[in-house]
Amino acid sequence: MGYPEDALAPDEELILHTHPHWKMLLWPVIILIAGTALAGFLGGLVWRTVDPPMRTVALLAILAIWLAVLAWRSVAPILDWKSTHFIVTDRRVLVREGVLTHSGLDIPMSRISSVQFRHGLVDRMFGTGELIIGSSSEEPLEYADIPNVEQVHALLYHQVFEASPRRGGY
Repeated sequence: MGYPEDALAPDEELILHTHPHWKMLLWPVIILIAGTALAGFLGGLVWRTVDPPMRTVALLAILAIWLAVLAWRSVAPILDWKSTHFIVTDRRVLVREGVLTHSGLDIPMSRISSVQFRHGLVDRMFGTGELIIGSSSEEPLEYADIPNVEQVHALLYHQVFEASPRRGGY
């Protein structure tokens, strides 16, 4: 059994499992490409213009800066994306996130009082948006970069308000 099946009860049915939309990886990938190009250009420049004793030091400094920028602005966001899970089952909504420190939130379907979505022009172009889940006891929970947010909204609405007999036949 793989994740998220490990987090489910024995008779719980998985309806949706998704990561945030790939749109959140756009800037990390651009930084990866631009940073690599810049490091390559600077490495070539140093190789042609700096004398051998200092050349090695300068190339190692460029390499160290390139690796630091990659780890901070590219690798970390990609790991965040991969380790963030949005899961809908027939009983609850689960959100799991974190690489080193894991956190999770479970919202039973019976506690959901409203389901909304919001997406602007750019989000609509990418097919993503923000899902807002109102819980009966807390402030609304907002989840950004949900892929196909309108379909997820409709799915959740159906699970909470139409398919459930506990809501008095809505």
